[in-house]
Amino acid sequence: MELDNVLNTLLIKLFHDIMNIEEEVLISGEFSDITIKDMHVIEAIGQGEKKTSSVVAKRLSVTMGTLTKSIDRLARTGYVLRERSDEDKRLVLLSLTEKGIRADERHKKFHADMIQAAMAQFDEKETQILLESLGGLADYFAGKKKDAAAERE
Repeated sequence: MELDNVLNTLLIKLFHDIMNIEEEVLISGEFSDITIKDMHVIEAIGQGEKKTSSVVAKRLSVTMGTLTKSIDRLARTGYVLRERSDEDKRLVLLSLTEKGIRADERHKKFHADMIQAAMAQFDEKETQILLESLGGLADYFAGKKKDAAAERE
């Protein structure tokens, strides 16, 4: 049972630390006018092809109402462009402005640096064990998410 408590404590601490440090590092300077949730909306929109609001909402597992509030703020602060589709005027297409692209790049770099620092301490065998373990944990949470969604229906 002690191992369960230690593992639980480590997972909770790790989750909170990553979220807090990510916010502290990313939501500063030029990007101090948004929240970490906004940064994740920027990430979901991504660079390149424009995305519909429904695609972004699904990617983030949020309602359209929640996404609309974030997009309103991100458009007002100059991170996101919102435009109607030429083919279907009912569709709203989202893309990043230059400022949004800079924020996305900063976010990507944060994660790349985090992964590089974390993986530097493992040899090849340990890396494989870590990947398998985290994969199993991700599968567990995906199952829980699916179960919760089924219960809501």
